[in-house]
Amino acid sequence: MKIAFVYSGQGAQYFGMGQELYEKYPVVREVFDQASAFLDLDMAKLCFEENDFLHQTTYTQPAILTTSLAIDALLKEKGIEPDVVAGLSLGEYSAFVKANVLSFKDAVRLVKKRGQYMTDAVPLGEGAMSAVMGLDRQTVEDTCAEASEIGVVSPANYNMPGQIAIGGIKEAVEKAGELLLERGAKRVVPLQVSGPFHTQLLEPASIQLKEAITSVSMNEPTLSIVSNTLAEVFQDKEQIKEMMVKQVMSPVYWEDSVKTMIDLGVDTFIEVGPGKTLSSFIKKIDKTVTILNVENEKTLAKTLDKLAELNALA
Repeated sequence: MKIAFVYSGQGAQYFGMGQELYEKYPVVREVFDQASAFLDLDMAKLCFEENDFLHQTTYTQPAILTTSLAIDALLKEKGIEPDVVAGLSLGEYSAFVKANVLSFKDAVRLVKKRGQYMTDAVPLGEGAMSAVMGLDRQTVEDTCAEASEIGVVSPANYNMPGQIAIGGIKEAVEKAGELLLERGAKRVVPLQVSGPFHTQLLEPASIQLKEAITSVSMNEPTLSIVSNTLAEVFQDKEQIKEMMVKQVMSPVYWEDSVKTMIDLGVDTFIEVGPGKTLSSFIKKIDKTVTILNVENEKTLAKTLDKLAELNALA
């Protein structure tokens, strides 16, 4: 059995995420308490109680990172460790902490800044994203290029076969959506996001992030980390530093990243963090692998039982 931990990205957040595990396991509580101290805010309150902040990118990003790494700490305590790690966009920062590239303190502070930079890059309402269902990459890419005559629009997330998110200036995204429906898209669904992430419009965020990264200490990875921008294993910390800057304005190749992990021998994926989005993508990418997730007591028990079963069969 070769295990990959994959970490949730933005959009997976919900009120109450991590609460059940926080109330039961001291190791989970410790990670939340550390994040609260590092950011001078009540992370448990942010994640567990209804509020106006959790869905704001500046707060969403450290909240998801904290929840994911708290669950990760619990899995470590249970003796479950990965051979390979990866994350969807923001989730890649959880992978960096897991592989000892970044300290948790630096990562949680950095993603809060990243969230703010991404929010500030494009004025609210000017950008948009949509999920395109049922078309091949070439058609989506060609159509975006055509719609770009009225403004920036490009593929932003290659999530799974038949689902690609596009992003850009609102009018251009809408135009591309109309053209894609004419060309056979099953559906084009507008996404509730605060900006056109992973497009060239995020270049201002990329420039600010480059400056912020200079003050952060980074180490060589102790685990294989698959980059969701390159869909290959990072070579060293210098490449990681370079791609952290490019990642916010470059497309996410999640489907390709999963295939890379399978090529590396991964047969068991555990989604660590809130939601089941990555699990649903992986199911559509390869039905032969084992896909588990841990976000609460029920999914933890199910994962532990399944891993025990797989170990017994090995």
